[in-house]
Amino acid sequence: MQQHHRGEVVWITGASAGMGRALALEYARRGADVAVSARRVDRLAEVVKEIEALGRRGLAVACDVTRDEDVARAVEEVLAHFGRIDVAIANAGFGVIGKLEQLSDADLRRQFDTNVFGAMSTARHALPALRRTKGRLALVSSVAALLASPGSGAYTASKFALRGLGLTLAQELYAAGVSCTLLNPGFVATEIGQVDNVGRFDGSRRDKRPLKLMWTAEAAARVMADAIDRRKREYTFTAHGKFGAWLGQHMPGLVHLIMRRGKSAMVES
Repeated sequence: MQQHHRGEVVWITGASAGMGRALALEYARRGADVAVSARRVDRLAEVVKEIEALGRRGLAVACDVTRDEDVARAVEEVLAHFGRIDVAIANAGFGVIGKLEQLSDADLRRQFDTNVFGAMSTARHALPALRRTKGRLALVSSVAALLASPGSGAYTASKFALRGLGLTLAQELYAAGVSCTLLNPGFVATEIGQVDNVGRFDGSRRDKRPLKLMWTAEAAARVMADAIDRRKREYTFTAHGKFGAWLGQHMPGLVHLIMRRGKSAMVES
């Protein structure tokens, strides 16, 4: 693989597992030094070991993206250690599942604090460094940003909001030479299906998403990194994800008919 990111620094939130971890290793293979952030520091240490085994420098920075001061401190630590940020990926997120009347106000706020305000905080604090390097910002959204489905109103609303943020930032940052790539994954094999509504991981929890439609996190990381490198404004995958997104955008009436009858839909992770 061409190491065209040699000399560059990538910072990724939500990088202790799943797509975040896979992205960290993908960028290390492409020659970048990688800083990884998440709440689970023990797991971050393992990711750093994997990065270093690929011959690149790694840095673990504990960060809860729902705490703005954590995000600001994380950026300071990355800059103090590496001196620059060329790519910042707001990947931290999870799903609050359930019909609206079944959810508490705390559930709803927790969903937006992580998926929306966490991404906003990540972007806001990383942007001064990205402006200096004319770098790349990426927001990891979901096919759910384009296709609503019953029982996922909080999650879907958070991803719709994140899509609005990403498309707006792409316009605002263009003149500064900074790109913003909005990533909309379909089904990807991650731990999101085993995380409950308060953000707790439970390995015994059954992931109800269709296994046959899932991409591996490694395959997802490759196409995500390609889209970020090419400074795409928006990139949707997998094949089922693209089809679901197309339906959501171009045939909303049909989607409404299918969903109200309780049919399953191709939403993500």
